[in-house]
Amino acid sequence: MSDSSTAVHTPAHGHAHNPARNPAHNPALLHHFATEAQQKDSASLGMWIFLATEVMFFGGLFCAYLIYRLKYFGEFAAASQTLDWKLGTTNTAVLICSSLTVVLAIYAVQHAKRTLMLGSLVLTILLGFAFLGIKAVEYTEKFEKHHVPGPSFQFVEKIPSHPDQVANPYHAQLYFSLYFIMTGLHALHMIIGIGLFVWLLTAAAKGRFTPHYYTPLEMGGLYWHFVDIVWIYLFPLLYLIDLRK
Repeated sequence: MSDSSTAVHTPAHGHAHNPARNPAHNPALLHHFATEAQQKDSASLGMWIFLATEVMFFGGLFCAYLIYRLKYFGEFAAASQTLDWKLGTTNTAVLICSSLTVVLAIYAVQHAKRTLMLGSLVLTILLGFAFLGIKAVEYTEKFEKHHVPGPSFQFVEKIPSHPDQVANPYHAQLYFSLYFIMTGLHALHMIIGIGLFVWLLTAAAKGRFTPHYYTPLEMGGLYWHFVDIVWIYLFPLLYLIDLRK
Protein backbone atom coordinates (compact mmCIF):
# COMPACT_ATOMS: atom_id res chain seq x y z
CA MET A 1 0.00 0.00 0.00
CA SER A 2 1.41 3.35 -0.92
CA ASP A 3 2.20 5.99 1.61
CA SER A 4 -0.21 8.37 -0.11
CA SER A 5 -3.15 6.12 0.76
CA THR A 6 -2.36 6.24 4.44
CA ALA A 7 -1.72 9.96 4.62
CA VAL A 8 -3.71 11.79 7.26
CA HIS A 9 -5.45 14.85 5.92
CA THR A 10 -5.36 17.75 8.36
CA PRO A 11 -7.10 21.08 7.89
CA ALA A 12 -5.04 23.80 6.38
CA HIS A 13 -3.55 26.26 8.81
CA GLY A 14 -5.65 29.07 7.42
CA HIS A 15 -8.91 27.20 8.16
CA ALA A 16 -8.09 25.92 11.62
CA HIS A 17 -10.61 26.73 14.38
CA ASN A 18 -9.57 29.88 16.17
CA PRO A 19 -11.67 30.79 19.27
CA ALA A 20 -10.15 34.23 19.33
CA ARG A 21 -12.03 35.05 16.15
CA ASN A 22 -15.45 34.69 17.84
CA PRO A 23 -16.53 37.84 19.63
CA ALA A 24 -17.39 37.57 23.31
CA HIS A 25 -21.06 36.78 23.84
CA ASN A 26 -23.06 39.53 25.51
CA PRO A 27 -24.86 37.88 28.46
CA ALA A 28 -27.74 40.34 28.01
CA LEU A 29 -28.35 39.06 24.46
CA LEU A 30 -30.99 36.32 24.50
CA HIS A 31 -30.34 33.28 22.35
CA HIS A 32 -33.21 33.86 19.92
CA PHE A 33 -31.88 37.28 18.82
CA ALA A 34 -29.02 37.72 16.37
CA THR A 35 -27.84 41.14 17.58
CA GLU A 36 -28.36 43.56 20.44
CA ALA A 37 -30.04 46.01 18.04
CA GLN A 38 -32.56 43.38 16.96
CA GLN A 39 -33.34 42.57 20.57
CA LYS A 40 -33.90 46.23 21.44
CA ASP A 41 -36.12 46.80 18.40
CA SER A 42 -38.21 43.76 19.32
CA ALA A 43 -38.59 44.96 22.91
CA SER A 44 -39.60 48.44 21.73
CA LEU A 45 -42.16 47.04 19.30
CA GLY A 46 -43.64 44.82 22.00
CA MET A 47 -43.89 47.69 24.47
CA TRP A 48 -45.55 50.02 21.96
CA ILE A 49 -48.09 47.32 21.04
CA PHE A 50 -48.82 46.82 24.74
CA LEU A 51 -49.25 50.57 25.25
CA ALA A 52 -51.61 50.70 22.26
CA THR A 53 -53.86 48.15 23.98
CA GLU A 54 -53.71 50.26 27.13
CA VAL A 55 -54.78 53.33 25.16
CA MET A 56 -57.81 51.41 23.88
CA PHE A 57 -58.56 50.21 27.41
CA PHE A 58 -58.52 53.66 28.99
CA GLY A 59 -60.03 55.18 25.85
CA GLY A 60 -63.24 53.24 26.41
CA LEU A 61 -63.49 54.59 29.94
CA PHE A 62 -62.83 58.14 28.76
CA CYS A 63 -65.56 57.82 26.13
CA ALA A 64 -68.06 56.54 28.70
CA TYR A 65 -67.16 59.40 31.03
CA LEU A 66 -67.54 62.06 28.34
CA ILE A 67 -70.91 60.72 27.20
CA TYR A 68 -72.38 60.73 30.71
CA ARG A 69 -70.75 64.05 31.48
CA LEU A 70 -72.59 65.64 28.56
CA LYS A 71 -75.83 63.96 29.59
CA TYR A 72 -75.65 64.83 33.31
CA PHE A 73 -73.35 67.83 33.32
CA GLY A 74 -74.97 69.50 36.34
CA GLU A 75 -74.64 66.47 38.60
CA PHE A 76 -71.14 65.74 37.37
CA ALA A 77 -70.13 69.34 38.08
CA ALA A 78 -71.61 69.17 41.59
CA ALA A 79 -69.84 65.88 42.29
CA SER A 80 -66.57 67.20 40.89
CA GLN A 81 -66.67 70.13 43.31
CA THR A 82 -66.44 67.70 46.23
CA LEU A 83 -62.99 66.63 45.07
CA ASP A 84 -59.95 68.45 46.45
CA TRP A 85 -58.40 69.99 43.35
CA LYS A 86 -55.37 71.06 45.39
CA LEU A 87 -54.53 67.43 46.15
CA GLY A 88 -55.11 66.62 42.50
CA THR A 89 -52.75 69.40 41.46
CA THR A 90 -50.13 68.17 43.92
CA ASN A 91 -50.37 64.66 42.52
CA THR A 92 -50.00 66.05 39.00
CA ALA A 93 -46.79 67.82 40.02
CA VAL A 94 -45.55 64.65 41.73
CA LEU A 95 -46.01 62.59 38.56
CA ILE A 96 -44.39 65.21 36.35
CA CYS A 97 -41.37 65.19 38.68
CA SER A 98 -41.30 61.39 38.57
CA SER A 99 -41.17 61.49 34.76
CA LEU A 100 -38.19 63.81 35.09
CA THR A 101 -36.38 61.40 37.39
CA VAL A 102 -37.01 58.57 34.91
CA VAL A 103 -35.43 60.65 32.14
CA LEU A 104 -32.49 61.42 34.44
CA ALA A 105 -32.01 57.72 35.15
CA ILE A 106 -31.82 56.92 31.43
CA TYR A 107 -29.48 59.87 30.83
CA ALA A 108 -27.29 58.66 33.68
CA VAL A 109 -26.95 55.11 32.37
CA GLN A 110 -26.15 56.43 28.89
CA HIS A 111 -23.27 58.44 30.35
CA ALA A 112 -22.12 55.80 32.87
CA LYS A 113 -23.14 57.88 35.89
CA ARG A 114 -24.06 55.08 38.26
CA THR A 115 -24.78 57.21 41.33
CA LEU A 116 -27.13 59.51 39.44
CA MET A 117 -28.88 56.52 37.89
CA LEU A 118 -29.48 54.79 41.24
CA GLY A 119 -30.54 58.04 42.90
CA SER A 120 -32.99 58.83 40.11
CA LEU A 121 -34.54 55.37 40.33
CA VAL A 122 -34.96 55.71 44.09
CA LEU A 123 -36.60 59.11 43.68
CA THR A 124 -38.96 57.72 41.04
CA ILE A 125 -40.09 55.00 43.45
CA LEU A 126 -40.53 57.47 46.31
CA LEU A 127 -42.56 59.82 44.13
CA GLY A 128 -44.73 56.90 43.10
CA PHE A 129 -45.43 56.10 46.75
CA ALA A 130 -46.13 59.79 47.39
CA PHE A 131 -48.76 59.77 44.65
CA LEU A 132 -50.44 56.69 46.11
CA GLY A 133 -50.34 58.22 49.61
CA ILE A 134 -52.13 61.36 48.45
CA LYS A 135 -54.65 59.26 46.57
CA ALA A 136 -55.27 57.24 49.75
CA VAL A 137 -56.06 60.51 51.58
CA GLU A 138 -58.61 61.37 48.89
CA TYR A 139 -60.21 57.93 49.03
CA THR A 140 -60.44 58.09 52.82
CA GLU A 141 -62.31 61.39 52.59
CA LYS A 142 -64.76 59.89 50.10
CA PHE A 143 -65.46 56.96 52.42
CA GLU A 144 -66.04 59.32 55.34
CA LYS A 145 -68.49 61.43 53.32
CA HIS A 146 -70.29 58.34 51.97
CA HIS A 147 -69.42 59.22 48.40
CA VAL A 148 -68.47 55.65 47.56
CA PRO A 149 -71.07 54.05 45.22
CA GLY A 150 -73.17 51.46 46.98
CA PRO A 151 -75.97 51.06 49.54
CA SER A 152 -74.50 53.70 51.87
CA PHE A 153 -73.99 56.33 49.15
CA GLN A 154 -75.16 59.82 50.12
CA PHE A 155 -75.02 63.01 48.09
CA VAL A 156 -76.92 66.18 48.92
CA GLU A 157 -75.41 68.96 46.86
CA LYS A 158 -76.85 71.65 44.61
CA ILE A 159 -76.09 71.98 40.94
CA PRO A 160 -73.57 74.85 40.53
CA SER A 161 -75.35 76.42 37.55
CA HIS A 162 -78.77 76.10 39.27
CA PRO A 163 -78.35 76.84 43.01
CA ASP A 164 -82.04 76.20 43.61
CA GLN A 165 -81.86 72.67 42.19
CA VAL A 166 -80.55 69.66 44.15
CA ALA A 167 -78.39 67.24 42.20
CA ASN A 168 -79.84 63.84 41.40
CA PRO A 169 -77.95 61.40 43.68
CA TYR A 170 -78.19 58.58 41.13
CA HIS A 171 -76.47 60.67 38.49
CA ALA A 172 -73.86 61.81 41.03
CA GLN A 173 -73.28 58.18 41.96
CA LEU A 174 -72.53 57.48 38.31
CA TYR A 175 -69.83 60.16 38.41
CA PHE A 176 -68.21 58.62 41.47
CA SER A 177 -68.43 55.15 39.94
CA LEU A 178 -66.40 56.37 36.98
CA TYR A 179 -64.10 58.31 39.30
CA PHE A 180 -63.22 55.25 41.39
CA ILE A 181 -62.92 52.96 38.37
CA MET A 182 -60.61 55.26 36.41
CA THR A 183 -58.46 56.48 39.31
CA GLY A 184 -58.43 53.00 40.84
CA LEU A 185 -57.17 51.41 37.63
CA HIS A 186 -54.63 54.20 37.29
CA ALA A 187 -53.46 53.56 40.86
CA LEU A 188 -53.14 49.85 40.04
CA HIS A 189 -50.91 50.74 37.10
CA MET A 190 -48.86 52.92 39.45
CA ILE A 191 -48.41 50.00 41.85
CA ILE A 192 -47.25 47.81 38.97
CA GLY A 193 -44.90 50.58 37.85
CA ILE A 194 -43.40 50.89 41.32
CA GLY A 195 -42.82 47.13 41.43
CA LEU A 196 -41.18 47.32 38.01
CA PHE A 197 -38.86 50.11 39.11
CA VAL A 198 -37.93 48.27 42.29
CA TRP A 199 -36.77 45.42 40.04
CA LEU A 200 -34.92 47.88 37.78
CA LEU A 201 -33.24 49.42 40.82
CA THR A 202 -32.11 46.00 42.00
CA ALA A 203 -30.75 45.13 38.56
CA ALA A 204 -29.02 48.50 38.28
CA ALA A 205 -27.41 48.08 41.70
CA LYS A 206 -25.98 44.73 40.50
CA GLY A 207 -24.40 46.49 37.53
CA ARG A 208 -26.61 44.95 34.88
CA PHE A 209 -27.09 48.14 32.89
CA THR A 210 -24.32 49.84 30.94
CA PRO A 211 -24.14 52.59 28.28
CA HIS A 212 -24.36 49.77 25.73
CA TYR A 213 -27.29 47.91 27.29
CA TYR A 214 -30.17 49.50 29.17
CA THR A 215 -33.22 48.27 27.24
CA PRO A 216 -35.23 47.19 30.32
CA LEU A 217 -34.76 50.62 31.86
CA GLU A 218 -35.88 52.30 28.66
CA MET A 219 -38.97 50.08 28.36
CA GLY A 220 -39.82 50.71 32.01
CA GLY A 221 -39.54 54.42 31.33
CA LEU A 222 -42.03 54.17 28.46
CA TYR A 223 -44.53 52.44 30.74
CA TRP A 224 -44.07 55.03 33.48
CA HIS A 225 -44.52 57.94 31.06
CA PHE A 226 -47.72 56.37 29.76
CA VAL A 227 -49.15 56.10 33.27
CA ASP A 228 -48.25 59.75 33.85
CA ILE A 229 -49.97 60.82 30.61
CA VAL A 230 -53.15 58.99 31.62
CA TRP A 231 -53.25 61.05 34.81
CA ILE A 232 -52.67 64.26 32.84
CA TYR A 233 -56.00 63.54 31.13
CA LEU A 234 -57.78 62.30 34.26
CA PHE A 235 -56.96 65.36 36.32
CA PRO A 236 -58.82 68.04 34.29
CA LEU A 237 -61.69 65.70 33.39
CA LEU A 238 -62.41 64.72 36.99
CA TYR A 239 -61.26 67.71 39.03
CA LEU A 240 -61.72 70.77 36.85
CA ILE A 241 -65.25 70.43 35.46
CA ASP A 242 -66.47 73.46 37.40
CA LEU A 243 -64.28 75.09 40.03
CA ARG A 244 -66.77 77.86 40.82
CA LYS A 245 -68.08 77.70 44.37
